[in-house]
Amino acid sequence: MLIPLNRTKFEQLVPILATGLQYAYYWGKFPDLLKRVMISVVSLCVVVFIIGNIILGEGGVTLTLAVIAGLYWLWAPVFWASWRNFQTRRYAYSGFLRGEVLDLFVSEELIGSEQTVNNRGQLVIVENRERRLNLEVGDETGFTTQLQAPLRREHQDIAPGQIVEMIVMSNRSDLSLIGKVSELYIPSQNLWVSDYPYLQRNVFIDVSRRLQNVDDSSYSTNRSVKSRRKKRK
Repeated sequence: MLIPLNRTKFEQLVPILATGLQYAYYWGKFPDLLKRVMISVVSLCVVVFIIGNIILGEGGVTLTLAVIAGLYWLWAPVFWASWRNFQTRRYAYSGFLRGEVLDLFVSEELIGSEQTVNNRGQLVIVENRERRLNLEVGDETGFTTQLQAPLRREHQDIAPGQIVEMIVMSNRSDLSLIGKVSELYIPSQNLWVSDYPYLQRNVFIDVSRRLQNVDDSSYSTNRSVKSRRKKRK
């Protein structure tokens, strides 16, 4: 089942500013924090010693730029998450997909590499790999899509046939060509599967429940109509 969503609801699902989960995603681990702190220190030095002393001189503008540069380590996750939200919101059309898990498998993906020196003084490249869960989902219309996320312990109960829900995005009004998909939600386990948390999840669950109520109402109505037809016969 693929139900188009209006623009207002889509913008509620994908916020302009970073959510708490999105901020945590870009906050990263300690190496990511250390990298941002180093950028903050370098940027602060550039502002104070080059821009401040040579270009602008001392003053309020220099102080403001120095504060912004020095706090880069703190506000950068908000900026990058909000920028990613902006890129996502550029899709003109969206839809709510309710389907099922068709297939799943685990793969090992290269997520980065770094250079280091071994005990012989030789420069070597160390590859960082991560085990990832790959899911193929689809609905009764024949629509299928794939999603990949870091493998977690709670993923062990996912199985083919389970009902899943997600938001799909497109620049075509009929949603015939999907450009991006959100994280995936499994209602029976109250489980989210994602690499990046695109959605306001409380809003998504509210949409899911409303559509479920509509489906249940339609199903009851259809059963009632069929029952009356049988009695007339």
